Amino acid sequence: MNNLRLLPSLLLTALALLLSACASPPDSAAFRPSADTLPRYDQGSFAEYERTTRQWIKQHRVFLSSLSSDQQRETDLNSPFEIQPQKATEQRRAILLVHGLGDSPGYMRDVGNALAADGWLVRSVLLPGHGSRPADTLLAEYQDWTGVVAHHAELLAAQVDELWLGGFSTGGNLVTRYAINHHNVAGLMLFSPGFYPNSQSLLALSPVASHLWDWVDVDPEDNVLRYESLTTNASALYYHSVKDVQALLEEKGFDRPALITISEDDSVLQPHRTLQAFNTAFTHPASRLIWYGGDDIGARNDPRVSQFDSHLPQQRISNFSHLSVMFSPSNPYTGADGSYILLNNGQPEDMPVPGQRSEFWFSAWGYQEEGKYHARLTWNPYFTEMLALMRQVTATPASALSMQ
Repeated sequence: MNNLRLLPSLLLTALALLLSACASPPDSAAFRPSADTLPRYDQGSFAEYERTTRQWIKQHRVFLSSLSSDQQRETDLNSPFEIQPQKATEQRRAILLVHGLGDSPGYMRDVGNALAADGWLVRSVLLPGHGSRPADTLLAEYQDWTGVVAHHAELLAAQVDELWLGGFSTGGNLVTRYAINHHNVAGLMLFSPGFYPNSQSLLALSPVASHLWDWVDVDPEDNVLRYESLTTNASALYYHSVKDVQALLEEKGFDRPALITISEDDSVLQPHRTLQAFNTAFTHPASRLIWYGGDDIGARNDPRVSQFDSHLPQQRISNFSHLSVMFSPSNPYTGADGSYILLNNGQPEDMPVPGQRSEFWFSAWGYQEEGKYHARLTWNPYFTEMLALMRQVTATPASALSMQ
């Protein structure tokens, strides 16, 4: 009883800590919501959805570059996309890919290109509030995020023989939520799914905080693929997806094939809880989990788990980050020789930034080692191996699967 009496004061204390960590944004267009409402996503065709959303982004995005060619690239990376299959297959197979919190459809391009090369029809949607300016996530509601997934999953399912869903981080939560409740989905591909956040108790306060404060974090916006700043509303919507997916996994689980990837050094999530959920909730024998790290997780005794060493000093990689799984080493922006280096990685502010790429080390957020400057790892050295395991999981057509 005493603990229950203390609960309100404990919550207020935690909320005060949360608000004290919040930031005030600069007087910049990126931190003011667009004047109009968010674009519709319920068009009757994907082509119309893609066209109107792209046009909205052109009108409302706060571009990082003033060059028209760079603005075209920013528009391309932040817009929904479709990739037609590059070869004919016996069954028409398709996948709908959904990006994560603060991210963009550009996160899904490398995986999408690989699947299209294998004969898949690939589509990727834009979560409302994304692609334009960080402040636009203040305009989004949870039903916008679940609605865009549901509408385009149903639209795509009506056009093919076999539908899969794929998601990164928050997108993994949203597609899992839909797939558990809808048996028109043959299987899932989940990349660092955001089932179990590392700070769930604090995250639970974000719905309250969203009515009191707009910003959790404000950082320089220098990444064309994602927002570096975070609103309390976006955090609250992510927490809603966490509650939904945790309840569904515990109550129903997922009985069709799934691929899940996770890094044991993921600074955002609780990797071992994801592994536990895979073992208990993802019951299909064709399912696979890819674990990046050196912890003893019993992978040798579990044919459904594949383990890859994430400490690769010959490549100046100390461990794997939350986002690195999504990108090919050859990606021109985020790859091993890409044009962008993510410096925001928890290093001391007074630590000198290396002058040459060859002097950087790469890791998950917050990893530090004396004498080494760690930028974020933004590519997957095992991208080819991941694709091979994806092909294993999807090798059996849905018509041959036992789907209840």
